[in-house]
Amino acid sequence: MKDSKQKSIKKEKYKLIDEVEKGIKRRVEELSFRLLLSVILVLFIVLILILPKIYLKNEIYYNSREISKLYNEYSILREENRVLKQKLEYINFKNQVLDTIF
Repeated sequence: MKDSKQKSIKKEKYKLIDEVEKGIKRRVEELSFRLLLSVILVLFIVLILILPKIYLKNEIYYNSREISKLYNEYSILREENRVLKQKLEYINFKNQVLDTIF
């Protein structure tokens, strides 16, 4: 009788352990899916917040490069204009002086 009671207790213990293991395994599987879903959701939100900032920074960078290029060209053209005005003045002066001489 003692043996049968001990065997039945062992069976109940093993049955209880199996049920607990199944419950833990099920919770781990559910937790993993929930965790995966929450991580994906957080990443999606972060991307939604970060991508516009990256886009704007890139646009600002490329626009500033274009502005810098145009400003350099403007400076060069201004200097060239100044040189051309000096040449024109010189030609006008030379022309006036030559007109008075002849």
